[in-house]
Amino acid sequence: MIHLTETDSTSNYLIQLSSAQQLEEMFVVLADFQTAGKGQRGNSWESEKGKNLLFSIIFYPTFLPIRRQFLLSKAIALAIKEALDSFTPGFSIKWPNDIYWKDKKICGILIENELMGSKIEKSIAGIGININQQIFYSPAPNPVSLRQITGKEHDPVKVLDIILEKLRLYYELLKKGETDKITTNYHQSLFRKEGFHLYADNKGSFEARICEVEDAGILVLEDKEGKIRKYAFKEVSYKFDD
Repeated sequence: MIHLTETDSTSNYLIQLSSAQQLEEMFVVLADFQTAGKGQRGNSWESEKGKNLLFSIIFYPTFLPIRRQFLLSKAIALAIKEALDSFTPGFSIKWPNDIYWKDKKICGILIENELMGSKIEKSIAGIGININQQIFYSPAPNPVSLRQITGKEHDPVKVLDIILEKLRLYYELLKKGETDKITTNYHQSLFRKEGFHLYADNKGSFEARICEVEDAGILVLEDKEGKIRKYAFKEVSYKFDD
């Protein structure tokens, strides 16, 4: 592990470091502050200096076919969700891999893959978890921190230790090809997995229930008319009450 006081992005740092030298699998770059933390859809990740858990981790999942690459995302999200479960209940995984507490976002994950033929040569997962921040200034609609939830301060490095312990177990299952447990646990952990909820695609809003998330990351929904709808990331969004 490398622990930095400040960097532009832990993922950028890890990408550059791994290009210059061979790193051990699950090598971690941790930072107290990022000046340009990456979020999904090109967004930035807000984090108050020294308050949260900001890290990136490297994998070499060459055993994983590209068509099943989302299994790594499932494993990472599960490890984080289950680590947070050890502090308080109420966490879930919002497809594809945000971690929520009730209707609020506590964690974002961005995975960047380097491909070689039909295999994934290298994966770098950048992860931001709100730990002790109490005031959020960005226009993000629904952030929450572990301190806000529990009313207590937490040591970000101790939270990281729990995450890494769980991640090693899930990654070992991936290596062994024992993916049923990952798929089952991911589905059971999904945000709004029970009942019908409001979604929106390019044709408008509709109510549907989650059927499954395929190994390629495709979200499979069934609407109230019984029609099956399949979506890749960014093709559908959850609708929230204002």
